[in-house]
Amino acid sequence: MDRQSAVGQLSAAVEAFADTYLAGTERWCVGLSGGPDSLALTAVATRMRATTALVVDHGLQAGSADVAATARAHALALGCVAAQVLCVQVGVDGGPEAAARSARYQALDGARGDQPVLLAHTLDDQAETVLLGLGRGSGARSIAGMRPHDPPWCRPLLGVRRAVTHAACDELGLTAWQDPHNTDRRFTRARLRQEVLPVLEEVLGGGVAEALARTATALREDGELIDSLAAQALTTAARGEGLDTTALAVLPDPVRRRVIRRWLLDRGAIGLTDKQIRGIDGLVTAWRGQGGVAVGSTLRGQRLVAGRRNGVLSLRREPV
Repeated sequence: MDRQSAVGQLSAAVEAFADTYLAGTERWCVGLSGGPDSLALTAVATRMRATTALVVDHGLQAGSADVAATARAHALALGCVAAQVLCVQVGVDGGPEAAARSARYQALDGARGDQPVLLAHTLDDQAETVLLGLGRGSGARSIAGMRPHDPPWCRPLLGVRRAVTHAACDELGLTAWQDPHNTDRRFTRARLRQEVLPVLEEVLGGGVAEALARTATALREDGELIDSLAAQALTTAARGEGLDTTALAVLPDPVRRRVIRRWLLDRGAIGLTDKQIRGIDGLVTAWRGQGGVAVGSTLRGQRLVAGRRNGVLSLRREPV
């Protein structure tokens, strides 16, 4: 195979990923939308392992069932051992993009069995994710972007530009589906892709997407170190279901906030923002008898409220 060709570049990326993270894995799944990124990934994945294609039909566009059926047919023609269409209902929590993503991941997780799932996120997707995190001001974890390996999710193409997957489809003679949502200005990511990143590339002289991806990698490595320190500190600070504020107060600020975040997530918090976490951190570092801080809960119709009493952070549930 010509390693300089687009297909060769994709194959090299997937091979390197598999050698690093999936040694000994004989079967895997691939999340297939029918678009050029996932179609190109499916084409190279089937040459390396027994591959099952999982096609999610979100039901959000007219003709989505036909698109899913075509993607399934492509998968079988490319050599997948199996291809399954997963029909989902998309909720409303977090907005249309977040709700669709949540439904998609839930469906993929339910259908994969014990196999890892390859996802076709590219370097361009990573750059967009970093910009979204910057704009929302949700902390270093958000700016750190997507992890290459976050079991069971595998992203072997995070170092590959989107143009390469499109070129690979051309080389293979594959007609990919072009999702109209990718050019729909109602969606934030579509506007970043079409308007913001091109301007940044022009103003800063190119290389912006690669620079954003490098930033994500650096922050992710730093974050993983803080996570390991926070895991140890969480054990030390635990007081039943609460946290000892004295033990928390002596921790470095980033570690303490990471402990608080992990504690909240373990108890059913969702949709956490940096502002909320810092508010709860203030119950430790700037205690003046203030009231609690509310966060979202996995239980519909309820919220969690973090408060301090007798030197212990605790959580209570309240109706929304």
